[in-house]
Amino acid sequence: MTRTNCRASAWPVAHHGDHASDPAGMPAGAGSDALTRHAAGAVLLLGLSLAPVAHAQQAAGPDAAPPTRGTGAMPGVVTLPAVDVTADAVPAALPPPYAGGQVAQGGSLGLLGGRSVMDSPFSTTSYTSQLIEDQQGRTAADTLINDSSVRLTTGSNGFDDTFQIRGFQVGSQDVGLNGLYGLLSSNRAQAQYIERIELLRGPGALINGIAPGGSIGGGINIITKRAGDLPLTRLTPTFMSDGNFGIHADVARRYGANNEWGVRFNGLYRDGEASIEDGNLRSGLAALGLDYRGDRLRWSADGIFQRDDTKNFRPQLTLSPTIPYIPSPPDARGNWYPGTNLRQQDSTVATRVEYDVTDWMTAYAAFGYRDGWNEQTFPDSRPGGADALGNFRVTNAYYDSYSETLSGTVGANFRFNTLGVGHTLNIGYSGLQQEAGNAYVASAISYPSNIYRPSPLPPVTAARTDPRRASVTEFSSFALADTLSFLDDRVLLTGGVRFQNVVVNSYSTVDGARTSRYDADATTPLFGLVVKPWQNVSLYANYAQGLTRGQIVGAGYRNTGDILAPYKSEQYEAGVRVDWGRITTAASVFQITRPNAVRTADETLAYDGEQRNRGLELSAYGEVLPGLRGLASVTFLKPELTSPTNPEERGNDAQGVPDRTFSGALDWDVPGVRGLALNGRVIYTSGAYLTTANTLRFDGWTRVDFGARYRTEIANKPVTLRASLENAFGEDYWLTTGNFVTVGAPRTVLVSASFDF
Repeated sequence: MTRTNCRASAWPVAHHGDHASDPAGMPAGAGSDALTRHAAGAVLLLGLSLAPVAHAQQAAGPDAAPPTRGTGAMPGVVTLPAVDVTADAVPAALPPPYAGGQVAQGGSLGLLGGRSVMDSPFSTTSYTSQLIEDQQGRTAADTLINDSSVRLTTGSNGFDDTFQIRGFQVGSQDVGLNGLYGLLSSNRAQAQYIERIELLRGPGALINGIAPGGSIGGGINIITKRAGDLPLTRLTPTFMSDGNFGIHADVARRYGANNEWGVRFNGLYRDGEASIEDGNLRSGLAALGLDYRGDRLRWSADGIFQRDDTKNFRPQLTLSPTIPYIPSPPDARGNWYPGTNLRQQDSTVATRVEYDVTDWMTAYAAFGYRDGWNEQTFPDSRPGGADALGNFRVTNAYYDSYSETLSGTVGANFRFNTLGVGHTLNIGYSGLQQEAGNAYVASAISYPSNIYRPSPLPPVTAARTDPRRASVTEFSSFALADTLSFLDDRVLLTGGVRFQNVVVNSYSTVDGARTSRYDADATTPLFGLVVKPWQNVSLYANYAQGLTRGQIVGAGYRNTGDILAPYKSEQYEAGVRVDWGRITTAASVFQITRPNAVRTADETLAYDGEQRNRGLELSAYGEVLPGLRGLASVTFLKPELTSPTNPEERGNDAQGVPDRTFSGALDWDVPGVRGLALNGRVIYTSGAYLTTANTLRFDGWTRVDFGARYRTEIANKPVTLRASLENAFGEDYWLTTGNFVTVGAPRTVLVSASFDF
């Protein structure tokens, strides 16, 4: 057996280099500067700015990328040897940045291993820590909204970050950590420990297995920070309006004769009033990352602890589906549930090991444990919801919960040739076990209230109780996939299948008795094709399925506690990518179908027919001109109800799903002022329907952000000053999943200063 010729392009790794201006950093097949500028102009005329470009591992870490033109960096690029598709380029190395430094040239595809963007049969983007820092992201959500296919349905300073990808909900509990589900906080992923944010658009049951919440619109994977080759000691004071102050410490060291051992620590503390008037956000975070990188063995471990104590968190409520018109959104700094309290805590430990058994075989294993809990006051406007004037009756409750998760995977990949055809064969097993519990204690009375003039919350007179077990969920799956390489890697054909078993037990939180059990299995296939007629052009197509576990019906429904049957989703997608040298453009068309879950007339949660989302996505990212970086994308979506129970709604749009979204950002080094850069971002979301009847539609909204940073030295030590103004024009707007709504974050000032010692 011989080593395969099926290889990924070598990752060029920059060391204190100027990716923006050094031709040596250009991908193969790059055109002339004139062609690049011409293409950039066409992109901008189409309204497309550019997408993030990741930075290679170097002094401070994989994404501590060198500044581009105008920041005084010294050029120099080193190209590492070619490697197999599923292996790391070098131990612990990440795919390097594309021109501009905001997104990476590739990322992980779970079972399929690492792929460059041009070799991937799926639509993916990997955002870098450099983009996170320059936009002053507090959580992963602040970065993901740079993509038009991603929208938030919850506001900042709220209970959690809930996403919508390609028109389908993706909960925060479905965000992966280094390829494993269930290990991150079920509320939000803090930015301080993030090296990369990997976004997969569309279902990925074969790639990553079943997500705990059953998301099908896409997947999000967080890659944690590792120590770079040079020591790092960075202290960053922060400020967020109206009065939230914080301090972030980032310390990294490597040890050993060849720097094989690495340690990186990130700590955060902040406290004070944030985006809610008379509120307070107090957060604490400690994240420790360890790693070893040998010639054949690679090992890493993470420990993450985070705690949030929030007074007056961002509220959500139900609008009555029978209102004659939609009320105007209230002041975004207000709280129509005054006096709410929320405490959240999560602890995670995880480890991963890879070993090159031979030149053609790599074995790996990963395992993690997470423990998390929430304590909150839980006001509600149901069952009636708010009317067109904002009037509603408010109830109050204590809703406390916990979850404990074990998650792991083991597998191997093999690289070989048969009859001149390259193979990258992947075999893997993954499993997840999660116990969840809750305690719900409601007030006996309700008060009349209004979203513009809120009343005090009714008292909860019953005793608060400890959460008790409500469910135990077990996922297990075995997967097999093979990527065949033809014609010197110009044609890549991927096929795979995952056998998945789902077991869900539901328990009474009163007496602990088991109330129901679901045990089912399913097989989910995947097919992917990449054809590269030219080195810089990639045509791709895929068919993928997603399996969603039976949903446990939450509070507020007549069938609370029931487990709905699992369902499958399907995606068909085709697209094209063109690398113009300093700019990459992409276009894709897709269709995703799944059963549609709705509240029925008798107040139960059930699947009511099929929802079919068809869409077109256009995107571009890179460097428009030397010193001008950007990213942009636009999505056109038709979220159609194809088989509703009510025949009159056939062909209507699904509720709460916008049909047009745009995200665009630019980052510009100011000529003549060394170290100074300005940036801006525009996020547009069209209106969406209140209900499936499509009689009322929310207004669309546009958010505009501005920012600046200044890199300098004080006492020969690097200092970076940053200031941002989010929602600069103070627009109030609804974030919605239909008739369940909240408001977007208000105008917010962010200031920070990073000092390297």
